[in-house]
Parts: sequence; C-alpha cells; structure tokens
Amino acid sequence: MRVMALDIGEVRVGVAVSDPGERVASPVCVMPAAEVTGCAKPFRRLLEDWEPELFVCGLPRTLAGEEGPQAARIRKEAARISDACGIPHVFADERLSSAEAKRSLREKGLSEREMRGKVDMIAASLFLQSWLDERSRA
Repeated sequence: MRVMALDIGEVRVGVAVSDPGERVASPVCVMPAAEVTGCAKPFRRLLEDWEPELFVCGLPRTLAGEEGPQAARIRKEAARISDACGIPHVFADERLSSAEAKRSLREKGLSEREMRGKVDMIAASLFLQSWLDERSRA
C-alpha cells in the first residue's frame, strides 16, 4: 500500500510518499495549502499519479508530547482533505520534523531562501519515515 504524508501548514503543504512496500519515504513536492484543502486539480493529479490509500498527516505536539496549539486546526483540515478525496487519514507526531529538515538542508549548503520551498516536503518525509518504521516494528 502506498501512503502519502501531508505536512499541513497555513500557506503550504509538504507532500511525501512511501514506496508500495511501506519501507521508504520520499519527499515529493510542496503545494499551496488552498489547492490541497480544496482538493483542486493539481492535488487531484498528484493523487492520480501516486494512488495513495492512506494519508499520514503531521500533528504538532509540544516537547512534552501534548497536542500543540495548531493541532485542532490540523485535525479539521485533515478531515476535510480526507472527506474531499475519499482517502482515510491517520496522524503522526511531527515534533521537530521541520527543525530536522532545516538542519539537513543547511548541511547541504542551502540558504534560508533556497530552503523555503523544500522544508515542508522534507519534514513530511521525515515524519512519514518514522511512522513507517514504527509500523514495521509493531
């Protein structure tokens, strides 16, 4: 089964996918949030290309493990995307995924400006990989 991760932000949504064997997560792209939440044509095309059977949506948590202040908005947006596309969703802890993505891109020599369009999809691939790893251990 192919799984698609969504790092849902207010402006952008980072997208990553797993391989059909659910072993490896790969970053795909960053899309405008309105296109994803509205299930617009570019997002539908992405769904046709990758054919995911499940969305894994990043849920912001505090360092203490509690749901962060944005969690309610993310839960609502994830349900809207899921309903519009007819694809079920689950949540994954996205704690520190953006910070880790930035660190990784900085190590590759990218400037803040060059990182702007990449951080969200890298973060999505990071929390998707953690989710896949957890699932394979269970």
